[in-house]
Amino acid sequence: MVDFMLLGAAAFLAGLVDAVVGGGGLIQIPVLFSVFPKEVPATLLGTSKLAGVFGTSAAAVNYARRVKVAWSAAAPAALAAFALSFAGAWTVTRVPGDFVRSLLPLVLLAVAIYTFRKKDFGSVHAPVHSGATEKLVAVGMGACIGFYDGFFGPGTGSFLMFLFVRFFGFDFLSASAAAKVANVACNISALMWFGYSGHLLWQLGLLMAVCQVAGSLGGTWLAIRHGSVFVRKLFLVVVSLLILKTGWDAVKRWSF
Repeated sequence: MVDFMLLGAAAFLAGLVDAVVGGGGLIQIPVLFSVFPKEVPATLLGTSKLAGVFGTSAAAVNYARRVKVAWSAAAPAALAAFALSFAGAWTVTRVPGDFVRSLLPLVLLAVAIYTFRKKDFGSVHAPVHSGATEKLVAVGMGACIGFYDGFFGPGTGSFLMFLFVRFFGFDFLSASAAAKVANVACNISALMWFGYSGHLLWQLGLLMAVCQVAGSLGGTWLAIRHGSVFVRKLFLVVVSLLILKTGWDAVKRWSF
């Protein structure tokens, strides 16, 4: 009973953080691995995706009701992410991801340094692409992040937000809304493979999904109420924690 309460609390907090800046996997996945240390990793990742798809979908709907979503960029990115996330999920059930895990803290560190040094980064919504160029950039971004999400996952929402700000000129709030659309596509696609291959704990995933939705609604309310400045600050906090977590994991892998 205590384990389920812990997982429910982790899912709620993951939903709240993920709705604002992404990175909910930082909270949810380690708790799953802690509670079920002998379970197949792909099964725990699949269970996390099941909970995540409900939480992220709730956030996407909530944003769409209150924030103008840049569908011209979000939709192509979502379609590409859907296709490549399935491929990533298929790969993770067959190929060890140690190399990707080892590089992750370095990539996150670069993202944090770039965001911190550019004080006005994401403060103004000034789209820089349109037409075919916007769609082409969106497809390329969605494909890369989609594969990563299916293959590993932690930080996907944060990476999407950063890329929407950096390469599309969105402010952090608009980037968060667009990122949720692409993230939903990633989660659904990966979940299809995990479900088909039997790597899912359905009852646990659905229980956590209820908690994720509750957290997600709270997170979108906070983001919309406090705006891009708040989202930027929380983004830096979450990315910093991701650096510490993934860096520590890399050290443990190479040390033992």
